Amino acid sequence: MAWLLFSAFFPFFVTLVFLALIVLHSGGKSGGKKNDGVKESSESTNTTIEDEDTRARKQDIIRVTEQLIEAISNGDFESYSKMCDPAVTAFEPEALGNLVEGLDFHRFYFENLWSKNSKPVHTTILNPHIHLVGDEAACIAYIRVTQFIDANGSPRTVQSEESRVWHRRDGKWQIVHFHRSGSPNTLCK
Repeated sequence: MAWLLFSAFFPFFVTLVFLALIVLHSGGKSGGKKNDGVKESSESTNTTIEDEDTRARKQDIIRVTEQLIEAISNGDFESYSKMCDPAVTAFEPEALGNLVEGLDFHRFYFENLWSKNSKPVHTTILNPHIHLVGDEAACIAYIRVTQFIDANGSPRTVQSEESRVWHRRDGKWQIVHFHRSGSPNTLCK
């Protein structure tokens, strides 16, 4: 029973550790905003009042996440790799429960699946929740719905649950860790 609980919460724990390390590395900067009595939330863009800067930063995280997913859908490894830290880590179904580090594991899917897919792929991000961690880190969690045409020519829809940890270096956002749950890549079916 203890092992089951540990294995269920381990990916979440790793994500929190990454965020804590980024905050410590950035000196714990919180943006230098004074508290003027307005309650701000880093949990959702829909639940509390936020200032324009916070909303804009959250929209920026959604935008770069959409760009990353577009690079994946288009089989564009060059763009994808520019948006990822070279030592990116990931938990994903294709890794069979193992923590993957670096881009080589992902390159295989780009070279053998995504870049060879000539059928249309449409991805939608549902219910994104963004946690801003200072000025240089953010975590986004969302449902990803992917529509595609399978090998038999039939339309299909699959869903995955994803979280991505972004770190801004030299003004550029990069993924340092992500976790994707759901079924393994199904575009090859």
